[in-house]
Amino acid sequence: MYDELYVAWRFELENTALGSLPSDFYARAADYLRSINKETRMMDKKTLKSTLLEHELLRAKCMLQELIWTRYKKLVSLVSESKKLPSDLLTDEEESLCTGYLSFAESYQKFADKLLRGQVSPELPKAPVKKVRKRVALRFVKAVPTIIGADMKTYGPFMVEDVASVPVENAKILVKQGLAEKVELS
Repeated sequence: MYDELYVAWRFELENTALGSLPSDFYARAADYLRSINKETRMMDKKTLKSTLLEHELLRAKCMLQELIWTRYKKLVSLVSESKKLPSDLLTDEEESLCTGYLSFAESYQKFADKLLRGQVSPELPKAPVKKVRKRVALRFVKAVPTIIGADMKTYGPFMVEDVASVPVENAKILVKQGLAEKVELS
């Protein structure tokens, strides 16, 4: 993977055109970095192999960071010039990231064109409203082990008389089961 990363990094730095990367390039790069990290953690830090792996990891991270930012600049340039992005050159991650940016750029371009023709589109697409999850304060009357909240965060463990703020969905269940009581805040 190091050699493949090096070739891609050199190409992006030496050429103004966007280079081609395999669709799973970033996933494999992440696996590569993870495996080096894992291998160096298990080694004696004083060995030559450990030192070489640490240097390889440092160089790989630097190349990957520079590769990412160079490709980012090229992609932004292509989008801002209203050019079609060559999806065969993009990784899976880049393609999904560019989709939203591209639709924004296209929508804004249409808006500008209409405005210059003397038209204003009164019904602009509204951004989706993010649902705000409410939380409720509870006083626990029984010991409760760690739970996974409706927001997929972990809560607890709770001891008797503990007070905590949990998502409404979880609070209803805990109160119904007699494990906690709702605390009224003023």
